[in-house]
Formats: sequence, C-alpha cells, structure tokens
Amino acid sequence: MFNRLNNNQNAKPYYTWNDHLKDHFGSKVMKISLDAGFDCPNRDGSVAYGGCTFCSQRGSGDFAGDRKDDLITQFHSQREKMARKWKTDKYIGYFQAYSNTYAPVETLRSYFETILKQEGVVGLSIATRPDCLPEEVIDYLAELHERTYLWVELGLQTVHEKTAQLINRAHDYDCYKEGVAKLRARGIRVCAHIINGLPLETENMMLDTAKEVAKLDVQGIKIHLLHLLKKTPMVKQFEKGYVDLLDQERYTKIVVDQLEVLPPTMMIHRLTGDGPADILIGPMWSTNKWSVLNGIEAEFQKRNSWQGKLYEGVTP
Repeated sequence: MFNRLNNNQNAKPYYTWNDHLKDHFGSKVMKISLDAGFDCPNRDGSVAYGGCTFCSQRGSGDFAGDRKDDLITQFHSQREKMARKWKTDKYIGYFQAYSNTYAPVETLRSYFETILKQEGVVGLSIATRPDCLPEEVIDYLAELHERTYLWVELGLQTVHEKTAQLINRAHDYDCYKEGVAKLRARGIRVCAHIINGLPLETENMMLDTAKEVAKLDVQGIKIHLLHLLKKTPMVKQFEKGYVDLLDQERYTKIVVDQLEVLPPTMMIHRLTGDGPADILIGPMWSTNKWSVLNGIEAEFQKRNSWQGKLYEGVTP
C-alpha cells in the first residue's frame, strides 16, 4: 500500500486513490465529471439562499461537462478530453456539480443508470450534501452499492460551526455525522471533503477538522485548497479581510500535518484544487498541480514522515 507497510520505496507517503483503483481494478481508472442539472437546497431557499460562499456559479462543477448537453454527450466529450492525458478503458461516472441526490429517486435512477450503461463504466461517484439523503435515496444508493463500485462524496469543509455559518454551509456537524452514519449502515463508501484556508481559520482549526475526520467512519478524503473565484460571495469576504489566501509553503505544511493524523488506510482522493483560469482570483500557484504535489512529498521526506504517523485511533 505505502512504503512503511510493504517496504516499497517507490510508493508515496500517503495512500492515493489512484493506487487503490489500480489495486481494485487491475489498471488505471478515469473519473468522468458530469453536470446532471441538479440544484442545491442552500441555493433554492429550501434551507438557505446563495449557496456556500466559495461555490462557483457552476456549483463546484467548473471542470464537469456542460449541463446544456445530455449526460451521454457529456460523458463521451469528457472521456475524449481526458484520453489525451491518460489511456484506459475503465471509467467512473462522477456526478460532481451541485447536490446530486437532491431530486426524486426516479430522476436519480434515470441519470445514474444512463451512465452505468456506457461502455467501460465500472462505477459511480456521487457528490452531495448530508441533508439530501432521505431514506428512499439511501435505499437506492444501497442498491447501487450492491451492483457497482460506488462512492458518495459529502462536503464537510470544516467542523467549526462559526466557519460553517460564515460560508453559508447551512447544515451543522451533527447533520454531517448523521449522513455518514446512514450511508455506512448500508456499507456505502464515503469520501469527506474539507477545505484549507476558509475565512478566519487558523492552522490549528484546520488540523482539528482533520482530526475529527479521522474519527469518522469514512473511507476517503479530499483535501481542497480554498481558491477564490470571481462572482462568488466569498469575494466580498475577501475584501473585508476575512480570507487570507494561503501561500504554497504554508499550505504544504498544513496538508502534511493533516495527513499525519489520518488513518493510514484512508484513501486520499485529492490534495489540492484550483479553478478555471478565467475566473480564478487566487492563489495563482494552485494552477501548478504537480508543483503542489511534489512539494507535499518533499515535506514528508524532510520530516521522515507518512500518512498516519501520528494517528491516534485503531487502524482497521
């Protein structure tokens, strides 16, 4: 899995999702990002208006397919685009934009089954909110879990309620834990999303979020860098001085601190993030993904450390 467990000196110091997929499927698997046209309950007034303050007009699906196209067209277009970088015949349909269980089950079934029928699709990854998981949706997700390789991605962002209010998350941490518990009771894999650099958060607060995630029954995590995008409510928060855009060195140290306290078996789906160049205000260094990832590995080497080195729980 990683060098400290199997003495593989070429392994990364953290458990990458890419390595897990190669172990599970025997080859590289490509994730195809889709926009099925969903809305979000903190945009349409069901729980709040305006959405999370960091969220773009495309509902964090800026690199997904074009919602003006049907899902099959999006799938093939995105697959062809990704094939320029990587060669594979296995795909995971990623329902990314907005809240992808915020619809009647009949609608979900129509969309998800359409992608499962596409050639080479071996699974689904569904991004949503913990307050968008009624029992009938959980039942359908459990059915999918029995038939295909499934992940449900839940946006936590932070465990600090003051921050959650600042970013208009519109659900509390207890709601998040309840959502995880409902999914895990049916055996469904869960990936938690957290963001470093949220308004008024310190390094210790960001580390506390990772420590809390380490206690949850989640199998994966995405660690995002906060990137400021044009026309988002967070621009006003930035102008008021609530947001301190992280520099690369600081971000690197925060991420390694977080990985050190996570379970060594937790799959790391993502370690950074950026936005489209035409709407990205900053940090501009985020656009060089490989520099960020190489910097994280170099920090691990500098510390002679690895994912889970400071984990205080019991490894499954």
